[in-house]
Amino acid sequence: MLKLSILLFMFPLLLSAQDKLVKTKVNDDITAKLPENFYPMSADDIAQRYPSVRKPLAAYTDDSRYVGFSINISATQWMPSDAAIAKDFFKASLFNLYDEVEVISEGIKEINGREFIYFEFDSQINGEQNSFTKKGPVRKYAYVQYLIVRGKTVVFSFNCPMQLKEKWQEAAGEIMNSLKVKGSL
Repeated sequence: MLKLSILLFMFPLLLSAQDKLVKTKVNDDITAKLPENFYPMSADDIAQRYPSVRKPLAAYTDDSRYVGFSINISATQWMPSDAAIAKDFFKASLFNLYDEVEVISEGIKEINGREFIYFEFDSQINGEQNSFTKKGPVRKYAYVQYLIVRGKTVVFSFNCPMQLKEKWQEAAGEIMNSLKVKGSL
């Protein structure tokens, strides 16, 4: 009886963990299914989370502001026929960004008629042991996909803190598998 009570209590919490995905028009060429509670990041959020000369094409988050989905155009130029070589290059780049990377899955797959390079992984940045702030390790779950279109590389990235991985991993895969890119950007 106690197990049933616990299950009945947890069931609504489990349901709320997966938000409904809705078709979202990013721009004239890109659509994705995103959780209905995602909204475009403010300019301040983008500046804080993506400190770069190259501003993301789009970036979304939820009310917690811990979870994010972004789209960037990379400076690297590849041809679609270079996908296998590009995959190895992108993997090496990911490993250089973090102190530790544990790859969950990787490969090249077709989504809605386009060939995407993908990496799903857990990462860790060790922090600054000798700084005044004494920041500890930062662990995240990420799902990143690359699409090569006419010499441009479009990077789709989903990430969240490791503590939220269980809640978001399935949704991240659904988001990435929903991507539709038309035209040549």
